[in-house]
Amino acid sequence: MARPRSRPAPPRVSEPDLPRHLERAALSRHGDLVEASIAVGSGSVDGAHARLSESTVEPAAPDRLDLTGAVLSDVVIADLATAELRAGDGSWRTVSLSGGRIGTLDAQRARFDGVILRGVRIDYLSAAASTLRDLEIVDCRIGTLDAPGALLERVRFTNTTVDEFDTRALSSTDLDLRGLEALAFTDIRALAGATASRRQVEAHASAFAAALGWDVRDDSPAEDTRR
Repeated sequence: MARPRSRPAPPRVSEPDLPRHLERAALSRHGDLVEASIAVGSGSVDGAHARLSESTVEPAAPDRLDLTGAVLSDVVIADLATAELRAGDGSWRTVSLSGGRIGTLDAQRARFDGVILRGVRIDYLSAAASTLRDLEIVDCRIGTLDAPGALLERVRFTNTTVDEFDTRALSSTDLDLRGLEALAFTDIRALAGATASRRQVEAHASAFAAALGWDVRDDSPAEDTRR
């Protein structure tokens, strides 16, 4: 007899595979960089529709980093400080984004496979209509996580806080919320099938009750009749 599948299945992630030697290069729109240590400079940096593989992005503080439609494979991005990182419509496979602070991370309609977010502070993360597979979010602080219409598969949170998580029309498989401290979920019904801790269920009991159509009140029936 086949053994029952353990759930939730963990993300299938690994650190990017990088060569020992990297050639220094500058990021550019539609650029194709392989085995490079990439400088992004300051100001507004345009790397839209670029292809980056087996490379690192050097620590930097640009005003904006535009990676719209870019394809990243085996890439390390460390200690990035920027008001805006655009990754919408892009494809990231085996990418590590660690450290630093990002005002807005726009990943709308993006595809992430085997991505690790570690120790990043993000004020606003938009993942609307995105596909996030094998994603590990560790030691992050996120203000608002917008994921309406997103598809999440094998996504795990560890020691991470989110002030507000927009889950409208979200669908998921093997979503592990046990390491997430979230203040509020927009639509808790969209989290059906996710794994949560007993403590989390207790903390969001009112939201679960409202989703079931319960009328939750603090007073007793006798107090109602005296009014």
